This record gives sequence, C-alpha cells and structure tokens, in this order.
Amino acid sequence: MLNGVEIISAFLVLFAIIDVTGAVPIFLNLRSQDRTIHPEKAAFYSLLILVGFLFVGEWILKLFQLDISAFAVAGAVVLLILSIEMIFGVEIFKNDSTSTDNSSTLFPVVFPLIAGPGSFTTLLSMRAEFHIVNIIIAVILNLAIVYLVLRYLDLVKKLLGESGAYILRKFFGVILMAISVKLLTSNLSALISTVNGVAA
Repeated sequence: MLNGVEIISAFLVLFAIIDVTGAVPIFLNLRSQDRTIHPEKAAFYSLLILVGFLFVGEWILKLFQLDISAFAVAGAVVLLILSIEMIFGVEIFKNDSTSTDNSSTLFPVVFPLIAGPGSFTTLLSMRAEFHIVNIIIAVILNLAIVYLVLRYLDLVKKLLGESGAYILRKFFGVILMAISVKLLTSNLSALISTVNGVAA
C-alpha cells in the first residue's frame, strides 16, 4: 500500500494548495493586528478536518451517486483556477473576517487558508490517483511543515524574505497548473470511457 512516489506526489500537490510559505505575509499581518495564532492547535484542527473530509467526502459522493473520477474532473478545474490565482495574483477567494476574537487559529488560519475549498477538492481528487494511506501521510507531512512555519514565523520570514515567498508561490502555482491538467486529462478519459461503456 505504501508508495514513496505517491506520497511525494500527494505531498507536492497539497504543499502547492496549502501554500504555507506564500501565506507567511498573511500570518505576519494577522499577528501585527494583535491576533494570536496557536501553531499546535492549527495543525491539529487542520489534521482532523482534512482527514475527516477525506472519508466523509467519499460518502457524500456516494450519496449523490457520483464517482471519484467525475469529482476529480470537477476538482481539476478548481485546481486550475487556483493555480491561475497563484501565478497571476488574481484574488478569487476573499477572506473577510468580522470576528472580534483575538485568536485567528480557527479563522482564517485553519479555515480557509489551510483546510479550505482547495484542500478539500484536492483530497477527493487525489482519491482517483493515489492510495488513501499515502494521502494521509502526505497530509501529516504538510501539517508538520505548517506547524514549523507558524512556530518559527520570524525565522521563516528572515530566511525567505518577501521575494522568496513570492517566487515559491509562483513556482508551485505552475506545478499546480501542470498537475491539474494531468488530473483533468486522465480522469476525463476514464469518465468518457465509463459513459461510453454504459451507453453501449
């Protein structure tokens, strides 16, 4: 079941989607507004939400009589749009918070920055490509990085710099676009074959 290539591939996809390094300026801005972020809570809550949705999401698809390939095609389109957002700096998902609570751990850090629409779509889309154990390992590895970035935010800012975070965001945007195209073409072919088989 364990597959190193699948783990690395799933890890890179999720890393591009979560984009924790690209979100460093957002984290710093929240902290400058005297809003606290708890790294351990953010990682733990994100793990529960993402892994939970990985299983519940498939049940929801069955409830609506959809297969994973069909969802993967729709998810690939969403990932393509997100990659365009990352590459060209177009803001599609606006994070407007009206909360008076000084803690930003749950919103907007956990949702929607870490465990948001993009992550949900990605997880279910990858079910059509990778084994679930490898996806969970990739999630855990990503959340370990999320924890370290939040825990050592000042050090990350110093190491990356504004230009470094900008370059990483663009780089993984291109990777994400290539992955979305791969997901779209492979699963669209499978979906068309299934439809043709039913029609025949």
